[in-house]
Amino acid sequence: MSFITSLGTANPPYALPQSAIADFMVQTMRLEPDDARKLRVLFRASGIETRYSVIDDYGRMSDFHFFENTPGLEPFPSTRRRLELYRRHALSLSLEAIHQCLNAVPGLRKDAITHLVVVSCTGMYAPGLDIDLVKALGLNSSVERTCINFMGCYASFNALKLAAAACLSPKATKVLIVCTELCSIHFQRENSDDNMLANGLFGDGSAAVLVEQEPRPGINLQLAEFHCELATEGEHDMTWSVGDLGFEMRLSSYVPEIIRSGIRNLMRSLLAKLNLKPQQVSFYAIHPGGKKILETIEREIGLTKDQNQVAYEVLRNFGNMSSPTVLFVLHELTRRFRTQDHGKRILSFAFGPGLTLESALFTIHFAP
Repeated sequence: MSFITSLGTANPPYALPQSAIADFMVQTMRLEPDDARKLRVLFRASGIETRYSVIDDYGRMSDFHFFENTPGLEPFPSTRRRLELYRRHALSLSLEAIHQCLNAVPGLRKDAITHLVVVSCTGMYAPGLDIDLVKALGLNSSVERTCINFMGCYASFNALKLAAAACLSPKATKVLIVCTELCSIHFQRENSDDNMLANGLFGDGSAAVLVEQEPRPGINLQLAEFHCELATEGEHDMTWSVGDLGFEMRLSSYVPEIIRSGIRNLMRSLLAKLNLKPQQVSFYAIHPGGKKILETIEREIGLTKDQNQVAYEVLRNFGNMSSPTVLFVLHELTRRFRTQDHGKRILSFAFGPGLTLESALFTIHFAP
């Protein structure tokens, strides 16, 4: 068996109002009045109030620190310069989430951690973030390390699957997962629908998870089952690639419809593995990839906004942070559970390039 025994989350210091980011985008993307109105409408309709970034420029109209103080921000930051920024900030943000996670576990010795899984799609270097974390945390040099890169918003589910598999070992196993994304370092200024959508959604954040073979006193989440589907007709509607001037996102307006066409079968397939019916699910942890995605899923599987409230709260307060986002939702849900919720089930979804639809079922386990 495997249990999430602790979660922690963290964000960089710059909390930026969505309206201030819109002002920055209108100026730096050099939008004509019609496109400026379009962008502001999109930002207001996003359901996002605040996003976080390692770059404070998005709250400024001049005197930039990362971007050049020139017309058109020329020379626009290269991929190399952006990844240097990633390397400077990813470790400290990851450590903040990890410390929040592990400090909630009394008496845990860091040298007892047997596996480290590091998830990111917004930066990479070698020797990488995993090795920097081993050194910074004082983990055993023999800890089993796995890096999950470039899988996007659903990647935390793959990390949890690895943790569940590791916990099948007869040896004592403790898996530390950290998902860290600095989406904001990859701002693209070209005036396109894809860039408008991406520039209006993504922020920076980190989430850490401890997975163990036995529950700890208090609320735990048992990893009950997973199921994945590929909607290959949407493989070109959500993509993430490396360009000369940062990583480039394609995010078409058809994504919610593609998710709609597959979400009911995804849910049924997952529940069928445990001979469960939808009525036997009490809570939902849905990756808030965007307001329209949340609304589409609600209509398709018959959820109310109240049942999906936590996803909207995370979207409103943080935006879409890619891989850690669904863990933010789980973290907030877990803080609301009580002893009487023991045995109740949580159904979770996340989506990403492919077009990949991931699902997971968790069981709330209260240990005295």
